[in-house]
Amino acid sequence: MRELLTNKYLWGPLLIAVLTQFIKFLVFLIKNREINVKKLIDMGGFPSSHSASVSALSIMVGLSEGFNSVLFGVVAFFSLIVMYDAAGVRKAAGEQAKILNIILDEMFHGHPISEVRLKELLGHTPLEVLSGAILGGLLGWLLWKI
Repeated sequence: MRELLTNKYLWGPLLIAVLTQFIKFLVFLIKNREINVKKLIDMGGFPSSHSASVSALSIMVGLSEGFNSVLFGVVAFFSLIVMYDAAGVRKAAGEQAKILNIILDEMFHGHPISEVRLKELLGHTPLEVLSGAILGGLLGWLLWKI
């Protein structure tokens, strides 16, 4: 159990994801001059915590096991899938939700069938993913040095 609790390859990227979510909260606060606690757990936004955490893990594994190791290859491959999904699939789903919300607003204006709206901010722009990846890579390197 002690090994699990002290595994920096598990807890490090998780901590980096939490830190990135806090940065996302601060970016929203500075940009919009309003406190939105939901930003601490929301998907989407700048920077991508998904990208930061998987980039940190990839860098940490690469530095530990070697960038030519099988383990690094596996971790990096799955990290790329996570980042592609964050910028591609989830972003497209968010755009579809936005359009469906507009259609519902126009179709049932004044006669809502549901008060629940679809979540529109699901994914990330390429810049949000890239910034998350760079932030995560730097923090992963720092964490690996500790």
